[in-house]
Amino acid sequence: MDLSDLVKTLSDVLRMKQLRICCAESCTGGLVCSLITDLAGSSDIFDRGFVTYSNQSKIDLLGVSQAILNQFGAVSAECAAAMALGALKNSEADLALSITGIAGPSGGSAEKPVGLVYFGFARRQSEVVVAQINLPGERQDIRFAAARAALELVLNKIGE
Repeated sequence: MDLSDLVKTLSDVLRMKQLRICCAESCTGGLVCSLITDLAGSSDIFDRGFVTYSNQSKIDLLGVSQAILNQFGAVSAECAAAMALGALKNSEADLALSITGIAGPSGGSAEKPVGLVYFGFARRQSEVVVAQINLPGERQDIRFAAARAALELVLNKIGE
């Protein structure tokens, strides 16, 4: 399934369940928001997006704590969870998706290699779910693969 088909499927499911989503993106730089809003009628299912590339923007816009960033870093399960919760808190959406990772080509380390991406999924009155993936490829490959994985995660979670 190509990305546009995936977005269409997600949109149909969100519309059927009368749910709205918001996104907090770091390494994908708004790609998921763009993919969703490329679809006509997306205002029915999409509330808003936060592109929080810098640590300070994660703090200012999403309320990610400096302690999380200091202890775990921006590319961590803890940060992905805090981003999703912050997006949900600062929106009118029912669901929130967050993405944070290292798209490369630089910025990776032995502990956190290029291609490491964390996703957060939050739903009101529910626990945050965090997923991790290691993606191969160049920067654009990683960004698009992360967007696909994020959309698939949301589709799987709202289908539960």
